[in-house]
Amino acid sequence: MNASDDIIHPPCLTADLPGIGGRIKVEPDDFEVEEIPAYEPSGTGDFLYLWIEKRDMGAEYFERQIAKRLNLPVSEVGTAGLKDRRAVTRQWVSVPANVEPSLAHVDGDGIRVLRVSRHSNKLKAGHLHGNRFRMLIRVAAPDDANARATPIVERIRTLGLPNYYGTQRFGRDGGTLQIGLALLRGETPSKPVRNPFLKKLALSAVQSALFNHYLAARFRDGLFRQVLAGDVMCKIPFGGMFVAEDVGAEQQRFDARETVHAGPITGRKTFAAQGVALEREQEALERMGLSVSMFNGFGKLLMGTRRNNLVYPDDLTAAPETDGVRVSFRLPAGSYATGLLREIMKADELLEESE
Repeated sequence: MNASDDIIHPPCLTADLPGIGGRIKVEPDDFEVEEIPAYEPSGTGDFLYLWIEKRDMGAEYFERQIAKRLNLPVSEVGTAGLKDRRAVTRQWVSVPANVEPSLAHVDGDGIRVLRVSRHSNKLKAGHLHGNRFRMLIRVAAPDDANARATPIVERIRTLGLPNYYGTQRFGRDGGTLQIGLALLRGETPSKPVRNPFLKKLALSAVQSALFNHYLAARFRDGLFRQVLAGDVMCKIPFGGMFVAEDVGAEQQRFDARETVHAGPITGRKTFAAQGVALEREQEALERMGLSVSMFNGFGKLLMGTRRNNLVYPDDLTAAPETDGVRVSFRLPAGSYATGLLREIMKADELLEESE
């Protein structure tokens, strides 16, 4: 298995269990996403916090519409995270409090303000704990499909879900990733990169691809739920990082769901692994034709961090409905719902256009 296969089609936790196939996002109401904010607005301050429902609308277009309807620069619109286009989504949006007289202009054409409050700071990317999902997978025989989904759901509840990045991270046909690889290797990209946002996106795609490749290799080697000497561990759900020294003790904490091992989002200041764990990370870099030094010349664009190798979806259920199987769950911020759908459906090609 080569690196590109691992990036786009990493191994499933439930590969031995048949999927249910089906279709998603046939209608916007089939796919509901609700933000779990990192904090609730205090009720006072210089920023309005708008709890907004949007329907069948891309994230960038949504922000531009809020700005246009309130006569604001787009930079004045704050959001904690991007939400799917072909869906019904609910999230907080912050705007300066002085636009309050114009709030009536926000509603309409796919946007609805459900609640208004105030807070002392602008909402910024990352100000969320996660997202709640309710998704209808349309299938011809819902009861039969749900019977196949049940053991998949049970295994994920028990073992956790590999925290791969979704294929949408890498651009259509991997184009965004190829640009990032060219930049890192000092080569000329297939098209000029004049847009700072595209440059950041392309470099981030490389970090994500490297993580997927590293995690896929770890999974195949039977190390998905095993703590290695030198692993970087994270306390969950929220907590600091440290290096595993007493492997036996750390394995017990891992099994008790107190901690999880975390893979590299490679950059200048990535929290360093040690020993065997570090060797595996270096091998993943080499297999992709990369080196740590390549990540040092891009300033703040490639600072580096860690990403949990697995997540435990909360409130995970699957139930038959008239038109299909309804899957509901919660995921922490940054984790991809398509990863869970991929396990249940076993149909990568149906998920590539999901956001």
